[in-house]
Amino acid sequence: MTHGPTPQQIRRALARAERGAALDPAEAEALLAATGEELDRLTAAAARVRDAGLVAAGRPGVVTYSPKVFIPVTKLCRDRCHYCTFVETPSQAAREGRAPYLSPDEILEIARQGAELGCLEALFTLGDRPEDRWPEAQAWLDEQGYDSTLAYIRAMAVRVLEETGLLPHLNPGVMSWEELNRLKPVSPSMGMMLETTSRRLFETRGLAHFGSPDKDPEVRLRVLEDAGRHGIPFTTGLLVGIGETLTERAETIFALRANARAYGAVQEVIVQNFRAKPDTAMRHVDDLGLAEYRAAIAVTRLVLGPKARIQAPPNLVDLEECRALLDAGIDDWGGVSPLTPDHVNPERPWPSLDRLRSITATCGFDLRARLTVHPEYVVGSLVRGEAWIDPRLHAHVAALADLDGDMPGLAREGVRPAGLPWQEPDVVLESAGRTDLFAAVDAEGRTDDRRSDFASVYGDWDAVREAAQGTGAPAVLHAEGGDALRAAEADPANLSDEHALTLMTAEGDLLRQVVRLADDLRKQVVGDDVTYVVNRNINFTNVCYVGCRFCAFAQRRTDPDAYSLSYDEVADRAQEAWDLGATEVCMQGGIDPELPASAYFDIAAAVKKRVPDMHVHAFSPMEVVNGTARTGLSIEDFLIKARESGLGSLPGTAAEILDDEVRWVLTKGKLPASTWIEIVSTAHRIGLPTTSTMMYGHVDNPRHWVGHLNVLKRVQDTARENGSTGFTEFVPLPFVHTSAPIYLAGVARPGPSLRDNLAVHAMARIMLHGRVDNIQTSWVKLGVEGTRAMLEAGANDLGGTLMEETISRMAGSEHGSAKTVDELVEIGAGIDRPVRERTTLYGVPTRA
Repeated sequence: MTHGPTPQQIRRALARAERGAALDPAEAEALLAATGEELDRLTAAAARVRDAGLVAAGRPGVVTYSPKVFIPVTKLCRDRCHYCTFVETPSQAAREGRAPYLSPDEILEIARQGAELGCLEALFTLGDRPEDRWPEAQAWLDEQGYDSTLAYIRAMAVRVLEETGLLPHLNPGVMSWEELNRLKPVSPSMGMMLETTSRRLFETRGLAHFGSPDKDPEVRLRVLEDAGRHGIPFTTGLLVGIGETLTERAETIFALRANARAYGAVQEVIVQNFRAKPDTAMRHVDDLGLAEYRAAIAVTRLVLGPKARIQAPPNLVDLEECRALLDAGIDDWGGVSPLTPDHVNPERPWPSLDRLRSITATCGFDLRARLTVHPEYVVGSLVRGEAWIDPRLHAHVAALADLDGDMPGLAREGVRPAGLPWQEPDVVLESAGRTDLFAAVDAEGRTDDRRSDFASVYGDWDAVREAAQGTGAPAVLHAEGGDALRAAEADPANLSDEHALTLMTAEGDLLRQVVRLADDLRKQVVGDDVTYVVNRNINFTNVCYVGCRFCAFAQRRTDPDAYSLSYDEVADRAQEAWDLGATEVCMQGGIDPELPASAYFDIAAAVKKRVPDMHVHAFSPMEVVNGTARTGLSIEDFLIKARESGLGSLPGTAAEILDDEVRWVLTKGKLPASTWIEIVSTAHRIGLPTTSTMMYGHVDNPRHWVGHLNVLKRVQDTARENGSTGFTEFVPLPFVHTSAPIYLAGVARPGPSLRDNLAVHAMARIMLHGRVDNIQTSWVKLGVEGTRAMLEAGANDLGGTLMEETISRMAGSEHGSAKTVDELVEIGAGIDRPVRERTTLYGVPTRA
């Protein structure tokens, strides 16, 4: 039998809370059981923390709310939550004469009425992915020309912005990383309740979340993490009283705190009380009592701290009980509508604003309106240039926000929304900032022009260090070296993971034999020729808001060293490269949210117009993701249009390590491994070849290297089955640590060792045998002698002359940013290997 906290545990935890000490989960659990006088002391401690936070935020004594309309886009859902009356079936809707979804006209009519009444937020609420369960939903979407519910939501958000000026807050349930990326440009904020981290409630028949795939706690935590990586101001929270234990309740609160600290994107946490509803499986469960509710609010406030915005819905308690919620530490009432009911809790009408203002005032607070996105994020984006809100929404938010008053970021007094264009015009990218591309570098290789938000953009370093603890552990040999080597000699392309890991961790004589085998395979496949391409790297902008923790290249737009090249400047550089003998331009840039939607197409077209025979090797998978979000095109349609604009192949960069455990330590907002795979696979399917890469030697270990190569093998097998070229080469990229934030923060190792470099290049040749013929070594990162060693360990290609290689230079590489052909020839001559020029696709150059 499980026993609750003892009175002694409650008193001890309460004393610590009153002293301002940090609580652990056991203490939080104890406080959740507080009653009587101890509960009053607990809520008083929480209220003091709340008050200190409001003072620090510049809003002392102010409680906020969002004037909104509630738009129930569809009540169909694939889940079966046991407490929900919002959801209906298609037959129920049909009996009442309603379509599966609100039509565009119905959505806009609700939004227009709300705007006339002074509402500022359009809350889009709907069930999770109804088309996955209900054929009627998919049929309606097909008839209207939408691929999915989320595609319809995106389109309707744009129309609400353009035709009413209300700010959409999207609450469509579980979303993937890609879907969040596509929705961020149309919504200043989004939301999804975590509800609980209890797997028991999800897995046990008859309990609250059984039979609801979208209520898997792991899935919902992943959504919160992905939203944080995207920098989306996100509303979440816990649902209290649905059968969770006090332990599970405390665990949920701490999970919310961990996410908020890691990414800074949790804009508010809702503490919502369960209320039983008729005609549901949980209709006989008692409503959450007020005392238990107060304790949950107070503990949430104490655990999340003064910076958190804690919300409680005012319509789910009696109006007089709202005083108790304020006394427990909330500082926000959430959305309140003068027009629409709470469709999730239709039996609980909103209180009038006058009555809510009066209750708030009796507790000593002023009630002020805010936007759907909280003031901190409004000011951060519109004043400080941070990337919380997509630039296409800046004008919409600025039209409603008070940026000049005593409490900047709140709603402007008496403002009425009006429609504004959403999609920016297809303007020409203008040149801005420095264009010499090179930063000053000190004697130790560290750059002196770090981005101005260096201390905050990468997330919470303590959380990063904690996440990194499990990624860099040394691999253990599981097979005898001789057996593994013989297996590689017999069938190199089909090594078991155990044998591959044994050889990847080889040292001494075994490593020498692995290198010898790789070199023999290289000679067998491509001969002794060392190849290179005459090319120029054009980094067309260094403005980037992703927050990769290994990158010293990125700048904010307002930083003095930020630059963006115009289309003409890009074309000029391509022309210069052609005149110097280049056959390829490799073009990549930062993820700049202010790039025009057509920028990627226009950049490729500008080069091809100026130099028709130049091969355009451009746009990493991360840039493709950015392009799809900005254009609204699918991955396939975006790549087809890019190809039509002149794109010839894609660099397989942004791969880093294709294991999300490592990726989420290395990067804050980069695409997950599955999306990288989808993009390169789509490119292969439509006939665009790509390279493949792996950056190693940071927080990874040899097991990750083996796994990464296995992923590439599977992708290439699929390409070959479809008759595509697939990967033209594999490029191992040693981590350059010198100015990398993740190294400066003490998280990453200082790059790979010589042993690591030899093992990775050799094992790439062995494991990719018969699939990828060309293994490239990076002279930029390894230097002349290191490059020669790799050429004798299975590599056969030197990459390009580059002419510019800003990214490695900014990270502190000591080996220059360009090589002449003579210098590349000299690298091969040092090991008695002939050197010859190639094209991007490894053909023989034929220039007119």
